[in-house]
Amino acid sequence: MTKKRIYLNAFDMNCAGHQSPGLWTHPEDRSHQYKDSEYWIELAQILEEARFDAIFLADVLGTYDVYEGSRDAAVRQGAQSPVNDPLLVVPLMSAVTKHIGFGVTASVTHEHPYPFARRMSTLDHLTKGRVGWNIVTSYLKSAAVNIGLDDQIGHDERYDIAAEYLEVCYKLWEGSWEEEAVLVDKDSGIYSDPSKVHNIEHEGKYFKVPGAHLSEPSPQRTPVIFQAGASTKGRAFAAANAECVFIGAPTKKAAKQYVDKLRAEAETFGRSKDDIKVLTMFTPIVGKTHEEAVAKYEEYKQHISYDGALALFGGWTGIDLSEYAPDENLRYVKNDSIQSAVENFTKIDPETQWTVDKIKEFVGIGGLGPIAVGSGEEIADTLEEWVEETGIDGFNIAYAITPGTFKDFAEHVVPILQERGLVRKEYEGETFRDNLYGYNRLPDHHPGKRYSLRSASIR
Repeated sequence: MTKKRIYLNAFDMNCAGHQSPGLWTHPEDRSHQYKDSEYWIELAQILEEARFDAIFLADVLGTYDVYEGSRDAAVRQGAQSPVNDPLLVVPLMSAVTKHIGFGVTASVTHEHPYPFARRMSTLDHLTKGRVGWNIVTSYLKSAAVNIGLDDQIGHDERYDIAAEYLEVCYKLWEGSWEEEAVLVDKDSGIYSDPSKVHNIEHEGKYFKVPGAHLSEPSPQRTPVIFQAGASTKGRAFAAANAECVFIGAPTKKAAKQYVDKLRAEAETFGRSKDDIKVLTMFTPIVGKTHEEAVAKYEEYKQHISYDGALALFGGWTGIDLSEYAPDENLRYVKNDSIQSAVENFTKIDPETQWTVDKIKEFVGIGGLGPIAVGSGEEIADTLEEWVEETGIDGFNIAYAITPGTFKDFAEHVVPILQERGLVRKEYEGETFRDNLYGYNRLPDHHPGKRYSLRSASIR
């Protein structure tokens, strides 16, 4: 088995029943308390005590309305609807922790980068450098329409927008304020030296930002860059920019194919294959014994919302499974939703045929990722096997019920991984990036560093 360090994120969302539609009905599930500060405070404390690397918060800006051509199933079953802003719970969690990181999802398609860059700098200041940004391009047509567009922007063009959006943010974070700009000199009455604050003079196809960043440099300057795109275009974007990549691979074969392609592509951008940590979604059902875990799983299955599962799948893939017979095999359809999700179920593993019945069972607990049922020892073995056989670096641990799934994992699995030397027993770094890589700022070889004041012509 591998001795490679395993990175652990907790996967949550500011909604009820994130990846396991219907399980909010379980008597022990508290995801409906997502509106309460106490829920997020307790969760952060549980996860930091278990030495998780980060809490990874998903988000969408629309409702899932592909299934049956309506949002009704998603709304009725609580399938990521209603949903609140992920960024606003971070200060709550950071106030009661000292080390754990926070990966927040924010779209580049429906917000201007200038105010967004300030918001991320603010979070990085408030958390003392513990913020990461999961860059998404928004796959739901409902989000585009409600922002005021006539239709969803094409899949590939969304990544063109993302590339320029990130360029603007790099310029603001890395190339606007010099390190010594802020003086706070009470004797002279000078707070900041204006000669050390520079306009970025950006004028591109999608954005025009002439001025300077609103915020002074935060501990990390640029937050840790996450990316979740696994399509050809998305993978190239991740290979060029991402420090951590999140995937939802239903099988080891699908995960390995993605990891191999991503690492090879990263080298074409002058980056090391080890510059990117790849984490896959994974839902553990853990018991003190194998039998207890199986009993939990059977109980959880009684709470699955199959309409909710099909609503989520429709939003992720753009495919309305109400038009399929229950035993009909899923067909590949290229559209402007998450292309990799469709490929994972139709092309990557031809030995597996996915019918509507199989899909709704699979998605019902754990969404697009795999699940494992067993004792702490068995789950630890499974995690090691995935790392060894696929080349991934870790896992986004999704819940069946919350905080129960996280508590079970922390109690029964983490200690075993720690004993095996696979999960750290103590945090070592100061910032999120420092805990992941051993340094606080973007490294010199990262593409975003070309916009820093040392190398950029911004003055």
